[in-house]
Amino acid sequence: MKLKFAHLILAGGVCLTASAFVSDSKDDPKPKKYIDPANMNNAVKPGDDFFEYANGAWVKNNPIPGKQTRWGAFQILGQENTDRVVAILKEATAPGQPKGSVKQRVGDMFASGMDSLAIEKLGYAPMKVDMERIAHIQSSDGVIVEATYERANAIASPFFGFGVGQDSKHPTVNIVSFGQGGTTLPDRDYYLNSDARTTKIQAAYKQYITTLFTLTGTDATTAAKNADVVFDIERKLAKAQLSRVEMRDPNKLYNKFSVVDFKKQTPHFNWVKLMPEMKAAGQDSVIVSNPGFFKTLDDLVGSTNVTDMKAYLSWGILKGLAPSLSSPYVIASFDFNSVLSGQKVQTPRYERLSSSIDGSMGDLLGQLYAEKYFKPAAKTYMIGLVNNLKVVLGDRIKRLDWMSDETKARALKKLSTFTVKIGYTDKWETYKGLTIERNDYAGNLRRIAQWRYNFNMAQLGKPVDRTRFGMTPPTVNASYSPNKNEITFPAGILQYPFFDFNADDAVNYGGIGAVIGHEMTHGFDDQGRQYDFDGSLHDWWTKDDADKFKARADKVVEQYNGYTVNDTLHVNGKLTLGENLADLGGVAVAYEAFKKTKQGQSKTKIDGLTPDQRFFLSFAQVWRGSARPETAAQLVVVDPHSPGRYRAYGAAVNMDAWYEAFDVKPGDKLYKKPEDRIRVW
Repeated sequence: MKLKFAHLILAGGVCLTASAFVSDSKDDPKPKKYIDPANMNNAVKPGDDFFEYANGAWVKNNPIPGKQTRWGAFQILGQENTDRVVAILKEATAPGQPKGSVKQRVGDMFASGMDSLAIEKLGYAPMKVDMERIAHIQSSDGVIVEATYERANAIASPFFGFGVGQDSKHPTVNIVSFGQGGTTLPDRDYYLNSDARTTKIQAAYKQYITTLFTLTGTDATTAAKNADVVFDIERKLAKAQLSRVEMRDPNKLYNKFSVVDFKKQTPHFNWVKLMPEMKAAGQDSVIVSNPGFFKTLDDLVGSTNVTDMKAYLSWGILKGLAPSLSSPYVIASFDFNSVLSGQKVQTPRYERLSSSIDGSMGDLLGQLYAEKYFKPAAKTYMIGLVNNLKVVLGDRIKRLDWMSDETKARALKKLSTFTVKIGYTDKWETYKGLTIERNDYAGNLRRIAQWRYNFNMAQLGKPVDRTRFGMTPPTVNASYSPNKNEITFPAGILQYPFFDFNADDAVNYGGIGAVIGHEMTHGFDDQGRQYDFDGSLHDWWTKDDADKFKARADKVVEQYNGYTVNDTLHVNGKLTLGENLADLGGVAVAYEAFKKTKQGQSKTKIDGLTPDQRFFLSFAQVWRGSARPETAAQLVVVDPHSPGRYRAYGAAVNMDAWYEAFDVKPGDKLYKKPEDRIRVW
């Protein structure tokens, strides 16, 4: 569960503010105004549109750059981190780095990907062997053999999801999990809906398939036929998939089978034989998130002619490698993705590479990033701030008037056992055995993919490693893991506008304080609350308390269902429920913690704004930004987060303090009667 998102209490109750660490950060440039009135639109009443009031001028004066699909606080900070990473990678490309060293591997990976002349000469050669192997398939059994080979060799992941992870009901144990998959478009709805926007995307997708097949030398008629075949197969798989809302129920996704019994569900897939071939030998049980999907898959493989299945498997290779091949493939990929997202200009090659390296070799690149850009004082400050907010959330749980003492005790135990990870891992992964060659980009990609697959499979038989970091250091995000009962804040997000040593407490509490509160609240949202203190999927609620929680959660669903995107699309309150609950709790916890600070208890204005106004404006400016219409429409379907506009005030309209801070009155568009304001945590 990721955010896509202080005051330090020491032993004996001694308090330090951020200014205690200013000396550690004077080398960094700081914005002069943390809440800049020039970014606001004072022509709009805060009670009518708080997002526009807080961010209107900024949005108007900061159009989305051509290479971006969204532009706002997250993207600006993300771009700054990208620029840092690119600089690190360029420095690492200097010749003479010791073989096998961190700099040699990330530097040579970057150099190989930047060698566009070599990549252009290769054309689609990196996939020729795979395409030829697929061409020789003669039966449905051969289709399964090929799919198994591709997975074991990290070439592609046809038909379904597969991997090793925690057993939700036994969180110290690693187990093999099978999940639905086999499709390319962002969501099942893209195959099943027939509105004008969706049919336009479907047509573009078929054209994309046709273009890529044509580039490999397939004649136009066959390429177009392949597009129809691939879409039809994927559409049948999409019909069998659970919706994103259905997948929010962790109990529904927990279906444990013996390997023998799972084999009986899918006559064409002999898992007793196939699992060892996929490097998962010696397993007696598996978790299957959607058993019905695998019955459909089995029927599909058994009934579809082999020629069509070969087209489907070939497409899996093509789509995976296309963005890394010569320019015709890259251009075709961008043209299709621009229909989905509205992006106007291709992201520069060096930025695409930096993102790829961060995602695939993050613990190598992350070491260089953390050494240069993350100061120990920031970690110390964050630990204290997290502890402070834990105390506040605990106090709020104790005061709940709708929860029994029995459930409160379990909730407080869970809160007390939160693990907190800040900045970067304490145990860097070394990627032992991974070889990176300066003149072999395609080979590097294959070797990285193979290493990562082998590493994942190697976790079988080992206890769950709770020291692993879920995100890389430059990541602008934060997360909560219900299976590990941990919250994570990478170094990348611990910067302005979320956090700044020089900022006043209102800014830091409204920024990173609300982020911390958000992630803590995830432990008690509609999904997280189903996991116990040890990370096990276990119902620790009394029935009455669970019913009361659901009644409050339903009100949150109703509130966000009322918000619209692109004038007509409605936010999916059920899909976004967990994030909305986390915002609601996060802002409330951060505000209560802020009120314990010296500034929070004062009335002193800065730039004409009261401390409370600065707190709520700080939170709102985190969500300033805009999205291209295509991206906004896509996010409504696939993103469990509400649009930034509604996150800026969706929680605030339920808080009495916001009404008081901005003198919001009946008649204002955002006004909610006191009895209608939703309070959960």
